[in-house]
Amino acid sequence: MQENRLSRRPGLRIPRQVKNEIGAVNTMDDLFATRKAVAMANDKKFRPDENSRGENDADLELVSKIPADSSELIVITKAKKLGAYILAVTMKSPAKFRGVFVNRMQNFCLDAVQDLLNANFIRLDTPENKKSREDFQVSAVIKLKMLAYISMVAENAGCILARQYKQISQQTGEVINLAAAWKKSDDEKWRNKL
Repeated sequence: MQENRLSRRPGLRIPRQVKNEIGAVNTMDDLFATRKAVAMANDKKFRPDENSRGENDADLELVSKIPADSSELIVITKAKKLGAYILAVTMKSPAKFRGVFVNRMQNFCLDAVQDLLNANFIRLDTPENKKSREDFQVSAVIKLKMLAYISMVAENAGCILARQYKQISQQTGEVINLAAAWKKSDDEKWRNKL
């Protein structure tokens, strides 16, 4: 017992070694990002193996198999895939979160898809139609940003997993960027039309 103490006073027992109670500090995603950064810093190609990313997301793989419709805009297709992923992920959420986070996430995603579809059906032939189309595009982006925020809060509360939140964030960002590019393209077409 005497060797475990650093002090000579019997009342003060400070251990020489502090045990790590929290476990591994770095997650698999952290280790993957570190390996990728080191490879890039050394100007080497980075070839990740299947096991380096941690656990696979079965819901993402299922949604990735949904075929893209060639007649739709890519932004609408990506938004539909995001909606399918959110529906697949939130089905497994704990029941106590279904009234708060799950409904909001599903509704924001489905409303964004609806706004994008509404915008796609409006022709750019009058200033009123252009304004209406732009309003739907902006509304869809706002709903997607709200979806990203609610999914962040849901992940912090334990409603969804960190890897699911990461996928939702990436897909939401991609749809927002595509919607912004679509709006910019419409603006250029309108300027050329005048």
